[in-house]
Amino acid sequence: MLFLGHFEHTIDTKNRLAIPAELRDVLDEATHGKVFVAAPGSTGTLWLWPEKTFAELASELGGSLLGDEDQIDFERVIFSQSARCPLDSAGRIRLPDRLLARYGLSGSVVVMGVKDHLEVVLPEKWQREQASLPSEQDVWARARQARKARSKTEGDR
Repeated sequence: MLFLGHFEHTIDTKNRLAIPAELRDVLDEATHGKVFVAAPGSTGTLWLWPEKTFAELASELGGSLLGDEDQIDFERVIFSQSARCPLDSAGRIRLPDRLLARYGLSGSVVVMGVKDHLEVVLPEKWQREQASLPSEQDVWARARQARKARSKTEGDR
């Protein structure tokens, strides 16, 4: 499953966000569930993960019982600030007040498909970020370099 594209949508007065149909269409209830997890993202935006994908990623982190301080800090920050957001029959989720306030979200927003998750951002912020992003050529070149380095590291094992 890949989430692709970006869409302008609105958070209504009841804090509901309609997940764009094109993004909902790639969800498989058996694989992904019927719930999104709203969580702080590493880009300073609100991220939405299909619940089962979020759970898989969380289990890959391992247990925190004997985790190092960085892992414990990560878990405390991310999991304590996350929330389950079930899809209703109209394809909407209700976002918690605390997360809307944290990211300054209301009214018009951009919902972006970013591979395995969605990002929700104000249109003005997304426009500013787009203007400062590297060119497509630079992004592809950096991705190729990272892949080559990762292949070399994995081959050295």
